[in-house]
Amino acid sequence: MNEKTVSKAVEDSTKNLNNISKLILGIQMLFVAFGATVLVPLLTGLDPAVTLFTAGIGTLLFHWITKRKVPVFLGSSFAFIAPIVGGIKLYGIPGALCGLIAAGLVYVVVSMIIRKKGIKLIEKYFPAVVIGPVIICIGLALAPVGVDMAKNNWLLAGISLLVAIAMVIFGKKTVKLVPILGGIFVGYITAILLGKVDFMPVTQAAWFSVPNFVFPSFSWGAILYLAPVAIAPIIEHIGDIYTISEVTGKNFVEDPGIHRTLMGDGLATALAGFFGGPPNTTYSEVTGAVALTKVYNPAIMRIAALTAIVLAFFGKLGAVLKTIPQPVLGGIMMLLFGMIAAVGLRTLIQSKPDMGKSRNLVIISIILTIGIGGASLSWGTFSIAGIGLASIVGVLLNVILPGREEKLVI
Repeated sequence: MNEKTVSKAVEDSTKNLNNISKLILGIQMLFVAFGATVLVPLLTGLDPAVTLFTAGIGTLLFHWITKRKVPVFLGSSFAFIAPIVGGIKLYGIPGALCGLIAAGLVYVVVSMIIRKKGIKLIEKYFPAVVIGPVIICIGLALAPVGVDMAKNNWLLAGISLLVAIAMVIFGKKTVKLVPILGGIFVGYITAILLGKVDFMPVTQAAWFSVPNFVFPSFSWGAILYLAPVAIAPIIEHIGDIYTISEVTGKNFVEDPGIHRTLMGDGLATALAGFFGGPPNTTYSEVTGAVALTKVYNPAIMRIAALTAIVLAFFGKLGAVLKTIPQPVLGGIMMLLFGMIAAVGLRTLIQSKPDMGKSRNLVIISIILTIGIGGASLSWGTFSIAGIGLASIVGVLLNVILPGREEKLVI
């Protein structure tokens, strides 16, 4: 064997090793996002397999639109849990999916406006006095759901909750990034030991099967009900892009541009709605994993996306997820939904709006009353309620009332 042949063999071996390393890292990134991604469909009645599929194709679409430059993974958005549940009750799953597609298109419209007017638009029309209480409403509106599911078995709920809290507070490195997955896993094992899990659906499920895709049906009511909810996740998206830019040392806000990332997120959300999945969002857990591992290659996220798509066709996985007892999920929700509300409080605290101004107190109080109280507005066959109505009213009050507060710390 000559020197040239040896050199080529070493080069091929290194390339294969790099490919294996990328595969492992990609699977790890999916592992970080997995718990939160599948939790949303389990809470809303959508199919977990479809959700994995739409998270995967949504991430790939996002990377294509953003020129394959931004190392993010798109998973299920918690901001839409309560609206999805309400939308399904009012309009059925196909109707609600139409509303979710419309919410994704709201992202697209905002991205086009930002491209033309600049990021200052966000500070002008979506200040902290609007976004903060909207996020608080999202968390508090969900709180009763978590408690209702947990109270059926406080032991299982408590174990799941305590494990998740312990991982958040005391966990090191990767452990700190997967509290949802850890809490569900320990709670699920405990439920198995206590004989609270029925494995019959798992034994009956096929090893490989096509996800149960559901397609939308047009509904003006669902559009008006769900589309306005996009306001808060849009702000969350912008904050995540600033964060990943800081972590990687690259200015993704400028290149490929916040308008591209927002459009990618919106089209991914619309595509998810077309197939029967929940809206997508950039995952902070994955950003944390990027900061921890210092692996900034966006190709890793595309591997995670492809892995999610493959797992979507693994029938027994979906069956196992559906056997998780409700109290186990309820325990996790008690932490998650409270944390969503806390993020809203943090937005207000960090942005420091002048709470001595009557206009700010009026905006915050009206948003909280409408959002938490579940107020609705109807005319004819159309209606808008809850968080969506609260978001629109908050934006309008901020525009109409004098002395506008324009500061927003993302």
